[in-house]
Amino acid sequence: MEFLVAYGYLGVFVASFLAATVLPFSSEVVLTGVLLAGASYWPCILAASIGNFLGGMSCYWLGMLGKVEWIEKYLKMDRAKLDKIQNWIKGKGSWMAFFVFLPGIGDFIAVALGYLRANVWIVAISMFLGKALRYWIWMEFVYKVQGMF
Repeated sequence: MEFLVAYGYLGVFVASFLAATVLPFSSEVVLTGVLLAGASYWPCILAASIGNFLGGMSCYWLGMLGKVEWIEKYLKMDRAKLDKIQNWIKGKGSWMAFFVFLPGIGDFIAVALGYLRANVWIVAISMFLGKALRYWIWMEFVYKVQGMF
């Protein structure tokens, strides 16, 4: 982690990207270290949000590599029900990407949205908003705690 902190904004970007993939990684530790080292607010939030967004979208694209026919075959779901779920996901369900920032289930949501062919534009917008909001809240928390000492 210290290695990434030493690289500043680039380290935040890389840590955030890795944290959004299926790898177990904490970008908050690196982000906090860079902030406490005196980095500027907006470049940090941009590096973290863009890195995490691109990592999340890589999970989405990995899901797109899967075949919907696998759901029929292995989960024994009939085609009519699957079409109904896919139509919901392509519309309103795509907004679930906002919650991709959640630990533990976020990666699964991103892969599932790709697998079910959710609307890529709605996924991208909602995923970026969720991730940016997460980092904004985290950075505000770090600044408040730092101001207490």
